[in-house]
Amino acid sequence: MTEPLVHVRDLQVRFVSRDATVHAVNGVSFDLAERESLCILGESGSGKSVTLRALMALNPPRRTKLSGTVRVGGHDIITASERKMADIRGSTVSMIFQEPMTALDPVFTIGRQIAETVMRHEGLSRSAADARALELLELVQIPSAKRRLAAYPHELSGGLRQRAMIAIALSCRPKLLLADEPTTALDATVQIQILLLLRRLQEEMGMGVIFVTHDLGVAGEIADRVAVMYAGKFIEEGPVRDLMRRPLHPYAQGLLGATVHSGLRGERLTTIPGAPPNLERVPQGCAFAPRCAYVEEACLPKVPDFRSPTPGHAARCVRVPQAA
Repeated sequence: MTEPLVHVRDLQVRFVSRDATVHAVNGVSFDLAERESLCILGESGSGKSVTLRALMALNPPRRTKLSGTVRVGGHDIITASERKMADIRGSTVSMIFQEPMTALDPVFTIGRQIAETVMRHEGLSRSAADARALELLELVQIPSAKRRLAAYPHELSGGLRQRAMIAIALSCRPKLLLADEPTTALDATVQIQILLLLRRLQEEMGMGVIFVTHDLGVAGEIADRVAVMYAGKFIEEGPVRDLMRRPLHPYAQGLLGATVHSGLRGERLTTIPGAPPNLERVPQGCAFAPRCAYVEEACLPKVPDFRSPTPGHAARCVRVPQAA
């Protein structure tokens, strides 16, 4: 059997300090096939970005404790040295960050930042790398691409900066692209342009994509599968169409109910009561139980196992019927 592009089993990420230990990710497991797109949904603090960064070993090394299995493109990320990770990042797996102005270097032009990435991983000459940089800016549909090569990040709009970051991420043709809420800071018109661009580039380049967001509209546009995350765990997984039409977990139902759309005009917006748990103290049973309208005694002793009423769609909830 062919190994999946991404293979994660029982991933646990803890942040240890003198005062406390934060259990940010608590036993996440999933696979991602080549050319597949997975969207991780959840509130801020649910562990989405930490999970994404663990796939590139980007969490702070001195205070991060990792355990479990993480394999990306055949590479063992947990045991890889920093020198090995420097080779893996960019060529095997690359990331688009949420805020381009904090990810791009303000003292170098966009063209130089792309060219140096290509020279580092593919050993091209400066002239060949500059030519590749121009190709990439044209690929991500930046207008007047040749002129933008000499532009600094602050000279570009938010949408163009995000396209430039996508160009850098794609510069070495990675097998896996990670996107950490790359459209959050953009207006709606630019957001849909970026989403359509990412979908087209994924198909053209044959990449796997893992996309982190709290926006269900974004998930519906970009994903093949969706995983809903809460308190450091995946609590529901399934094909995007199934999960959007019939969410199984009360938390996923709450997320869908709290989404603003045109049909809500004049109606009160549904909200999820309470707040996410403090991950310095991991709850014993279902972490969503204190906020759940359907909580029962069976939710409290231990974390519910995944139950799957239909193939490929499962949730950690005692109310979900188990298929025979």
